[in-house]
Amino acid sequence: MLAADVCKQRGDFLCEVAFTSTTPGVTALFGRSGCGKTTTVHMIAGLLRPDRGHIRIDDTVLFDAARGINVPAEERGIGYVFQDSRLFPHLSVRDNLRYGERRARRRPRNLKFTDVVELLGLAALLARRPAGLSGGERQRVAIGRALLAQPRLLLLDEPLASLDGARRGELLPYLEGLRDHFRLPMVYVSHQFEEVLRLAGHVVVMENGRVADQGDVVAVSHSPALRAIVGTESLGAVVEGVAGGADAASGLQEIQVGDGLLLVEAEDLRPGQRMRVQLLARDLILSINAPVGLSVRNSLAGVITRLEADGPKAWLVCTDIGGPRLMVRVTDDARAALALAVGQRVWVLVKAVSLRGHVFSGPASG
Repeated sequence: MLAADVCKQRGDFLCEVAFTSTTPGVTALFGRSGCGKTTTVHMIAGLLRPDRGHIRIDDTVLFDAARGINVPAEERGIGYVFQDSRLFPHLSVRDNLRYGERRARRRPRNLKFTDVVELLGLAALLARRPAGLSGGERQRVAIGRALLAQPRLLLLDEPLASLDGARRGELLPYLEGLRDHFRLPMVYVSHQFEEVLRLAGHVVVMENGRVADQGDVVAVSHSPALRAIVGTESLGAVVEGVAGGADAASGLQEIQVGDGLLLVEAEDLRPGQRMRVQLLARDLILSINAPVGLSVRNSLAGVITRLEADGPKAWLVCTDIGGPRLMVRVTDDARAALALAVGQRVWVLVKAVSLRGHVFSGPASG
């Protein structure tokens, strides 16, 4: 268990944060720039002393203002990966990694050099220096160096923020492998919900130095606090399902979600693997009749559980599809024309090409 309840005043900015999350697993601190995410991880790492509160990892107290406990940063056993890799430019990749090993001191060496090199794909880079690496390669080396210090917790402070979209896409699978292979507790800072969707089990939504909401990714995807940050275009429910194999006609992967099936584009899936899919409210179509003769492959039957105004001319229609819940954005005219009401049976339609599935092997969301 990672538990933090801390407060820090920095000039006019007050950061007051409390959350708990299970370990191992990935906890995401999500919010706009300047909301206090980095201040929070600096307090966890011991780089910034809180004004009050406590921080604990499992049975180890790292900070407790009331008891006068403040473990120095170098003794906390926490690895930190910054936005910029901060590698030693005069050292080779191998020597940067070995530096991480030396920082392990007397801690048990559970993470082996060869395993870290293999998982992060660093074997071909060992003789090179940071100046000859791409941004994504440098971040992989920085992650490897932090891992070889044998941390009890890994903090990643927007490690993909300096990379373009293509490089972010290349690095995310390595982070997923890190989560699944080593099962190391991680706190992942980001303002990109796509990264949170793929990596995290628990999400702490931050706004103006405080926790606006927190919980598992599926629940938080419906949060008004999250909606206020991501905006209408990126608003969508996250659902979890189980891979069932490839559809013979289309080659798309079948994912059992609630009482229905989704066909999604995903590679190298095995039947039984858990999947996460985000269905953006803007991409979904609502029908009050069972669909017939349409090109849309995905049709999920459900019941309307809530209608909520989303601005002056739109509504969010929350629909239960047999456990999982979806959000569909419709115009006010469409709501009136279809006479939508709570308890009404509807069908949610979504194009398969607008979906991407991500394997997720962490704890199941509630």
